[in-house]
Amino acid sequence: MLKSAPPKRGGALLVLGLETSCDETAAAVVEDGRRVLSDVVSSQAAFFSRYGGVVPELAGRNHAARILPVVRESLRLAGIVYGDLGGVAATYGPGLTGALLVGLNFGKALAAGLGVPFVGVNHLAAHLQAPLLGEDPPEPPFVGLLVSGGHTALYEVGPGEPGQDGLLRFRLLGETLDDAAGEAYDKVGRLLGIPYPAGAALDELARSFSGEAEPFTRPLPEGLDFSFSGLKTAAARRVAELEGEGRLEERRSAVAAGFQAAVVETLAEKALAACRKILLKKLVVGGGVAANRGLRELLSRRAAEEGIAVRFAPLEYAMDNAAMVAARGYFLLAAGTTSPPELEASACLELGAGDGR
Repeated sequence: MLKSAPPKRGGALLVLGLETSCDETAAAVVEDGRRVLSDVVSSQAAFFSRYGGVVPELAGRNHAARILPVVRESLRLAGIVYGDLGGVAATYGPGLTGALLVGLNFGKALAAGLGVPFVGVNHLAAHLQAPLLGEDPPEPPFVGLLVSGGHTALYEVGPGEPGQDGLLRFRLLGETLDDAAGEAYDKVGRLLGIPYPAGAALDELARSFSGEAEPFTRPLPEGLDFSFSGLKTAAARRVAELEGEGRLEERRSAVAAGFQAAVVETLAEKALAACRKILLKKLVVGGGVAANRGLRELLSRRAAEEGIAVRFAPLEYAMDNAAMVAARGYFLLAAGTTSPPELEASACLELGAGDGR
């Protein structure tokens, strides 16, 4: 990594964040790592619903067409011009390589043209930064639950080195052994006739059901790891049985309720077990599934029973967005960390790998 002191404009460091890891083209301007001045997201979800999921090559092409208008809109909403920016941050992994390259290369080129520092941001670290946006953020150390379409993991989140205020550091505690929770939601949603992405609609279908839910075994492997492939398979088998009996429409909501209960109870149990194991009373939750209202209600209640303070990413920053990227980028830049021009996209980047390497 390179070291430099990022410039400040008007007394505050304004960082432009770029996010193109999957099917959202996003740009945001964040001031001093906490205050979001703009957050623009152009989603491709409706486009890819016809395919039942993201087509990587098409996602990259769509990002290329959308990135400049999205950036311009983020600056307009923030009430600034390019010259007001003190730094640029862009996701460089993990994600779809072709999609990542659009935001990464745009960010590097823009920073070079403006003569401001650039830093690559780990998408996973950004998701765990999202719950800290806004006022009165929780101070590390705390347990971080990252739960999204591509990742489900638990981390011990600690502070940076002296002089690196606000810069989070991570230690893996447990992760999914197979499918991520969000991936399971999309696959079971498809079985129930819910278009991609299925998470929000399945959550609503489950929460609106008041009868006897379909019973599914809670997937609880040893330690702090997760496993959702068996639950997904069990749901698929039950859907097939109900179809054969001509009762699927009648029991559709019951399947959704049973599946959701199994997922959110597993997430809550593992997250609270992590807090107990490392003796921490603070928990933050980031990633797209952090928007799931069933999870928010259950985990909030159980955490309160154990005297654990839980902070979820704000709903608008739970799904993929650029505000979280700009926030993480700000603290990296403030600590003097920048990325070299040759930084490459990393589709399988792990959180322990850090940012900008």
